[in-house]
Amino acid sequence: MKVFYKGITFAILFAIILTASSTSKVFADTNGNNEDSINEKFGLPIVVYGEALSAAQKDEVRKLLNVTDTSKVKEITVSGEDLVTYIKGDRHSNMYSSAKITRKDSGEGLIINQVTPENITEVTDEMYANALLTAGIQDAVVDVASPVKVSGHSALVGIYKAYDAGDGAGLNKDRTEVANEELNLATDLAKKEGLDQDKVSELLTEIKKEIANQNPATKEELAAIIDEKLKTLEIKLSAEDRQLLIDLFEKMRDLNINFDNVKSQLENLTQDIQQRIEEAVGDKNFLQKVADFFKELIDSIKSIFS
Repeated sequence: MKVFYKGITFAILFAIILTASSTSKVFADTNGNNEDSINEKFGLPIVVYGEALSAAQKDEVRKLLNVTDTSKVKEITVSGEDLVTYIKGDRHSNMYSSAKITRKDSGEGLIINQVTPENITEVTDEMYANALLTAGIQDAVVDVASPVKVSGHSALVGIYKAYDAGDGAGLNKDRTEVANEELNLATDLAKKEGLDQDKVSELLTEIKKEIANQNPATKEELAAIIDEKLKTLEIKLSAEDRQLLIDLFEKMRDLNINFDNVKSQLENLTQDIQQRIEEAVGDKNFLQKVADFFKELIDSIKSIFS
């Protein structure tokens, strides 16, 4: 009888997991882009293709980005020349990563969807979001995809071009350059021993939130915020990396980037990062309970035959 009850318990647990999975899928589908409806306020969604894509790869990207009718999106191409224009990059670079940008109403937040996370090897959703907020982009759904493995840096340039070539206001080039520096530093720090992508994203987000709260007037005040966040998050950086972090945020301060304007989006970003960290680490108590449950179940079965 004990085994029977445990079997019932397992069935209920399995049903809960299936229900949660189905609910998540419905939530994702509900919040996805509705390509059948054209937003007359912001115009068509803009799809930016990497110039290095072959014709077949471009078709593959269209499918990945859910572009079934090209008349309902505005298509543009991003090239090495755009790298030079927006982030002073190498014009000979091959551009593969592509993006679809759908602008939203003020207050809806910035949502990043990596359609092919297995092919974006260095940049996380939160890293994209942090860099785009620094560049001045908010309230949009941005889908990123690549048919081949790439670091993911060049997708930013495509997003910048979309805002210049689309119906949105052009971006401040100084801010896009600093945003690119932020992304480069984030991916570099994530390669350091003892750090990971989510922890780096959490650090950058928390620093921005504290800058919004304190509005530091001097470099010393800025450095104090950074040191406090490094301590709180238990992150150890070399003196060189700490200085790079200070220099980066000093550039943002010199550009008068007001993070108070995107405070709510930074809060949402923090929640997303913390959820990613929890998922990566796992709910140890839950996993232990599951392990204990199966151990008891096996012991019970053994007891029957013994």
